[in-house]
Amino acid sequence: MRNEKQGSEQLQALMQSGQISESMSFNGTLTKEDEEMSRSALSTFKAKEEEIEKRKMEVRERVQVQLGRVEEETRRLAIIREELEALADPMKKDVQTVRKRIDAVNKELKPLGQTCQKKEREYKEALETFNEKHKEKVQLITRLMELVGESEKLRLKKLEELSKSIETIR
Repeated sequence: MRNEKQGSEQLQALMQSGQISESMSFNGTLTKEDEEMSRSALSTFKAKEEEIEKRKMEVRERVQVQLGRVEEETRRLAIIREELEALADPMKKDVQTVRKRIDAVNKELKPLGQTCQKKEREYKEALETFNEKHKEKVQLITRLMELVGESEKLRLKKLEELSKSIETIR
């Protein structure tokens, strides 16, 4: 029905454009020649319409094929994007974890460094005190040896004197 309506509309359009003569017999009917021309024009028009429709379908099919390719490429790109994001995320998380750990260790190191410095000062003071006391001990031992040596000399001297006095008594 649609084709018939289109056909009559197209016939009217051809008649208006002058491609089909409007020569009708005086009784209002088309002459045989006019009818044949109309049929010929109509069949040519239908053939062109069919060709246009055929080309339109071919273009639609090509567009559908291209759309299919575009959709496939879009899916592939989405997969690639997801893979890239998956690659970036673990590295980013690992980097953040390591940075947080470094910060935590730095916080622990600061008081430990202060403690080490304090202990080093205490060690140096203790070593200095130890060395002073050791030096004092050596001096005292030296003094003791001198005193013992003098005491022995004095005792030996006394013994000799006593020995001489005993010999004089005899």
